[in-house]
Amino acid sequence: MSVRNWVVRLVLAATIITPSLVPKPAHSQAKRSPVAPRRELVESTVREAYAKFKTDTRGKNADYIPYLAQVDSNLFGIAIVTTDNQIVTIGDVNYSFSIQSISKVFTLALAMEELGSEKVFEKVGSEPTGRPFNSPVAVVDMPTHTGNPFVNAGAIATTSLISGKDADDKWNKILDFYGKVAGDKLSLIDEVYKSEAATNTSNKALSMLLAKYDRIYADPFESVDIYTRQCSVGVNATQLARMGATLANNGINPATGEQVIKAEDVPEILSAMTMAGLYDGSGGWAWRVGLPAKSGVGGGIVAVVPGKGAIAVFAPPLDDAGNSVKAQEVIDYVAHKLNYDLYSPRSVGWQ
Repeated sequence: MSVRNWVVRLVLAATIITPSLVPKPAHSQAKRSPVAPRRELVESTVREAYAKFKTDTRGKNADYIPYLAQVDSNLFGIAIVTTDNQIVTIGDVNYSFSIQSISKVFTLALAMEELGSEKVFEKVGSEPTGRPFNSPVAVVDMPTHTGNPFVNAGAIATTSLISGKDADDKWNKILDFYGKVAGDKLSLIDEVYKSEAATNTSNKALSMLLAKYDRIYADPFESVDIYTRQCSVGVNATQLARMGATLANNGINPATGEQVIKAEDVPEILSAMTMAGLYDGSGGWAWRVGLPAKSGVGGGIVAVVPGKGAIAVFAPPLDDAGNSVKAQEVIDYVAHKLNYDLYSPRSVGWQ
């Protein structure tokens, strides 16, 4: 275990892991859904899920990024943030982990903000590739577009769409946007960035393949470097849940009241999360859970419940598809207990 993780664990050990529902001063635009579950039910459900899955040892940390292999595999935190800015947390919710592929959601939102949804759709696409998230074959199979913004090729192309006078300007714009969505200042985890930058040959190869088909819109290696930085941003479970709740709240951050993401862009973002948010597990996830979600190999998953809020879970061990094992189990459990499944009439109060 690294010194950083050891120190963090000492601090977190002193944290009471009883679920807490913290009513925050909600902005005047924040609204409570008429079919949102009662506070007491949310608290008890989160407590049950934490106890039920805490000892699950299945999966293993991502090891192709050296830093991630060293993260304490026992870390486990759950956070729910609602559209009226209520917060429920339990476990290691203050640990800052790397956002990884969850960043793709919010860079997509920024690109849509700058160019409009139709232009982004034209340049990147939205179809599942049917291949692994880092597949170069998928680029060759679809030379007229990059498939969707959540496979690596599509994400690099999306990052290349962000405007700026130089790489630092683009990066700072992305980081600032993430902070507005989270309602908190976020920063780069430098150790993660260095670890990824030293091992991202595959993404560089994807960027050059995109260049062959004119499907990348800035310098290929510069775009990969900015993409690597965005994946290395640190978030904790509460911040990530608030990012999801901003999408659930029609693009308005429930804590700050700021319209961060255009309301008209939210449906397209959520549809992309449904189709490709959990890598090769996306179809099964939609079948079982029925919520738009995005995972990252850092161990986080955020699931969005439009009009109600979002749940974020952090637990580093992953399944073969690259999704946190415990996070999937928790969100599945909570979604069914609280009637969150978008495809179920119960989600809108039809019993």
